[in-house]
Amino acid sequence: MAGRLESIFIKRAHRGRMDPHAEATLDARGLVGNAHRGGSRQITLLARERWDELMDEVGASLGPDARRANLVLTGIDLESSRGRTLRIGSCRIRINGEARPCEHMEDAAPGLQHAMESAWGGGACGEVIEGGTIAVNDEVEWVD
Repeated sequence: MAGRLESIFIKRAHRGRMDPHAEATLDARGLVGNAHRGGSRQITLLARERWDELMDEVGASLGPDARRANLVLTGIDLESSRGRTLRIGSCRIRINGEARPCEHMEDAAPGLQHAMESAWGGGACGEVIEGGTIAVNDEVEWVD
């Protein structure tokens, strides 16, 4: 079953705000225009359903942009997906591991950092293995 790309966020500077975009370009170093590029954490991804569970758990009502992930997905479970390949539109991203929550999540909502430590609540990080253009509402599915 396929999911979809709900949101795209690009961080223009280290610790800078996350700007929403309707479309973006992925290349061999990650998300074009993003402050952090290269390495095994080129792209950060968040499952919207997991985020909503976390908000219920800590009694907060933050949007998924508060997580500071680049891509917000619906209909895709990221838990334990290390080594899997995700197709977003015509692009492919290999999941390299869990995106661990930092202390900034505690500043966003009390108890959030701890709550995010289970079931890949912080989302996943990965690297681009086939680039191109992605857009909000693109189909997302596992291809392995």
